[in-house]
Amino acid sequence: MIIGLTGSNCAGKTEVSQYLVRGGFEYHSLSDEVRQEAKKRGLEITREVLIEVGNELRSQFGGGVLAQRILMQLGHDRNYVIDSIRNPTEVEVLRRRKDFILMAVAANEAVRFQRSMLRGREGAAQTLEQFIQEEKRELASDDPSSQQLAATGRMADIVVNNDGSLE
Repeated sequence: MIIGLTGSNCAGKTEVSQYLVRGGFEYHSLSDEVRQEAKKRGLEITREVLIEVGNELRSQFGGGVLAQRILMQLGHDRNYVIDSIRNPTEVEVLRRRKDFILMAVAANEAVRFQRSMLRGREGAAQTLEQFIQEEKRELASDDPSSQQLAATGRMADIVVNNDGSLE
């Protein structure tokens, strides 16, 4: 089976991925595909750069390009988890596999902001208001090649509320 993960920043997608990996799933990430492309171009790996490169790849090669790249790496004899699905076309491409399901990981803004602060990543929003503002452009766009987390989340087969602690 293939479990795809979508959700907002700091919702807990990585934790779900790690849980599944401990259960024998093989991990893949659409964001890792973008990171590889940014490194090839000699770009600094920042959230801003990754968003820009991902949007550019989707614009140039089609909305499902990252998902297509991942699917070419998968066999039919294992369980997989695919993290960082951010565009509805990526879901459409992955649904070509009958063994694919999409899980949305959700948590409220205040909880996610606190998690972001605990991560301590350079360049991260320093206020809840800034965090919310930065996220708005990832949630929806008229540009079909941009991140569209809200529309992608609505395509989920399963929604997991992750407002609580890891335990």
